[in-house]
Amino acid sequence: MPMSAPVPDDDLPRRPGRVHIAARRRGADLTALGSLALHLPHVTASLALVFVVSYALGHLSGLPWWLLFGCWVLSGALVFHRPCERLLARWLFGLRYPTPEEDRRLRPVWREVTARAGVEASAYQLWMEESDEINALAAAGHIVGVTSHSLRTLTPAQLAGVLAHELGHHTRGHAWSSLLSLWYALPARLAWRLLLLLCTRLGRLPTGAAAVVIGVAGALLIALATATYGLVFLPLATPYLVAAVSRRSELRADEHAAGLGFAPQLMAVLHQEREREVTATAPGLAFTKGRMIARLLDSHPDVHTRLHRLQAHLDSRR
Repeated sequence: MPMSAPVPDDDLPRRPGRVHIAARRRGADLTALGSLALHLPHVTASLALVFVVSYALGHLSGLPWWLLFGCWVLSGALVFHRPCERLLARWLFGLRYPTPEEDRRLRPVWREVTARAGVEASAYQLWMEESDEINALAAAGHIVGVTSHSLRTLTPAQLAGVLAHELGHHTRGHAWSSLLSLWYALPARLAWRLLLLLCTRLGRLPTGAAAVVIGVAGALLIALATATYGLVFLPLATPYLVAAVSRRSELRADEHAAGLGFAPQLMAVLHQEREREVTATAPGLAFTKGRMIARLLDSHPDVHTRLHRLQAHLDSRR
C-alpha cells in the first residue's frame, strides 16, 4: 500500500533547555513490582515443577539436575538479548522492520521523544505492525512497535505522544516485568491446563476409579487450603488483580508522556479512539454480567478515565 507524503513536523513540541542523555533510563515503579509480586505464586509453582522435571531428567540422562534447572532459571535474561528480542518481535508479536519510507517518517519523531526523555534513541529497536488500528506496543527490553495505520494517519506530534507513552512502559519497567512474569509462570500455567484437560476425561473412567480420583484430589485441596490458610486459592483472583495493575501501568505511561509535554497530543489520539468506540458500540447494549467480568479483566483503562487523568495533569501545570 503506497504511503502518503510525509507530514511536516512543525507541530512537534520542542524540548526546553538542555537534557542529559543516557543510554537508558530504566527502572521499576510500583506497578512493575506489583506485577512481579502477583505472579509469585505461579512462579513458585513453576520453580517446583521445573525442579521435579529437571531432577527426573537428570536421573534418566546422567546430567546434573542443577544444570538443567539453572539453565531455565537463567533463561529470563534472554529477554534483554538483542537476537532473541528480534525473534520475539517477529514470531511472538508479528512485527517487521520499517521500510525506508516508514523509517524516514518514524525516526525523527522517535529521536525527539527520546531526546526529551534524556534517552539514547538507538537504545531501542523500532518495529512495525501491519494493522488497521491506531496502536503501539512496548515489549521485552528494547522493542517499540507501531502499527502501520498509526504511522499513516497520525500527525508527527500525535505519533510522538503515542511513542512517549510506550517509552514510559520501558523506562518504568512495565515491559520487561510483564514478559518475565509470563515466561517464569508458563510451566505452572501449562501444568494447570493439562490438569484441567485430565479432569475433563474423568467421565470416561469407571465410576469407582473416578470417585477415587475425585476423593484424593479433594483431600489434597483441603489439606493445601488448611496448610496455607486459604492462600492456595489466591491464583484464582490473580487474573483480576493483574488486569487492575495493568490498567494502572497504562495510566503511569500516560503520566510519562504528559511529563514530556505530550499530553494534548496523546489526548487527541484518545479522542479519536473514543469516537471509534462509540461508532462500533451497538446502541442500547445492556450492562450484562459478562461485560462486567470482561471489564474487570481488561488490561487497559477506559478512554474516559485516561482523558480525565491527562486533563488533570494539564490543569495542574497551569
